[in-house]
Amino acid sequence: MPLRDEHDDLGGYRRLIERTLKPIVDTHAEQTFANGHLAVVYDKNDMEAIGYAKVIAEVFDERVILVTLYEKDAADPAVQWRDGVMYARTGDGKWWPIRAAFRYVTQRPWMRFPVACTKTLVLNPVVACLAGGRNKLTAAKAYEFFNSSHAADALEVCTPKTIRDLSKSEVPFWVESFGGYACIKVPYANAGQGVYTITSKAELDAFMADDTGEYDQYIVQSLVGSYAWSSITHRGQLYHVGSIPDKNGRIFVCDMRMMVHFDYKMKQWRPLALYSRRAPKPLPVHLGPGDSSWDVLGTNLSYKDDGGAWKTDSARLLIADRRDFNKLGVGLDDLIDAYVQTVCASAAIDSLAQKLVDSDDGGQQNFNRALFESLNKDAVLAAEIRAGPDDCHQLAADAAVEVYAAKQ
Repeated sequence: MPLRDEHDDLGGYRRLIERTLKPIVDTHAEQTFANGHLAVVYDKNDMEAIGYAKVIAEVFDERVILVTLYEKDAADPAVQWRDGVMYARTGDGKWWPIRAAFRYVTQRPWMRFPVACTKTLVLNPVVACLAGGRNKLTAAKAYEFFNSSHAADALEVCTPKTIRDLSKSEVPFWVESFGGYACIKVPYANAGQGVYTITSKAELDAFMADDTGEYDQYIVQSLVGSYAWSSITHRGQLYHVGSIPDKNGRIFVCDMRMMVHFDYKMKQWRPLALYSRRAPKPLPVHLGPGDSSWDVLGTNLSYKDDGGAWKTDSARLLIADRRDFNKLGVGLDDLIDAYVQTVCASAAIDSLAQKLVDSDDGGQQNFNRALFESLNKDAVLAAEIRAGPDDCHQLAADAAVEVYAAKQ
């Protein structure tokens, strides 16, 4: 988003840290655990993670430990746990206690972080991912719960027609029911991974033949494509109108992402960032034989290079300025709608996440595995979560740790 204060280069980064993270950290330190450093833990987007670390250091006026936590580091991770406290290893081999961690770990975070209820504050907690933040299956259920409970308020999280809890063998039947046009999703993937747009038998056959991993739970949604090739449901047909035509008369599929945060100073949800992404190829009236529907519908910028490293195709990023934003053809009503939809979706997932954490007779909070496994009937995912505490690596009892001293 354009800077509210042109003299503050930190923009939305500062607002997120000052008005969301810092109040939570300060309260947590008073009530739970204060004797540790701050850390940023990440597995992608080096530049953004470093940006967060620098802003946190400036806002808190203290040292911030920046540490990577990749899946490939499972044998000897630089983040380990002891009695609910996170310890981070710096380049000199020393282990430091962490009182609060800003988590930018995106790939199966439940394998590297405890799900919930740690002494170290983790923002965002992994239970939020499992409740829908990075789980499209439970997100669909969270939206249904929200829509039912807020029907009298005329609030609704708008989604395509969604069929969930499917095994792979069931997928073709639902694709056929949508007229041969559908979007298939592996629920726990992100950054554009595990999403398949289906507009032909060839694309469906390719999905069925693809190695989609060990999980056996899928989502099938109605496809929003061109007016000539979109799913037809009982609510009618939705299709892309595309961007403003360029000088060659081409239009592109674009999304618009509005990021929001809860501002503890204002006591309300506030817009934080706004950007758009366009698909690689223009939107055609008809797809030809052999054409890839993903190339004209997929807007994700993240991709893996040949070495497996995450990269970003920033050439397709459209930022909220006069040059790019005018290409989208959106107005004030669209921005208001984007804000309302984002807040409603966030509230829906937050509500489900709270239900997945309960308290025992002694007041100790615990992750409600039974409830989660009833909502998300995937044996492979359940096994990963159950193995999570072991995979998170408990710091050896005889491992030497450094003594925390503020503002080092």
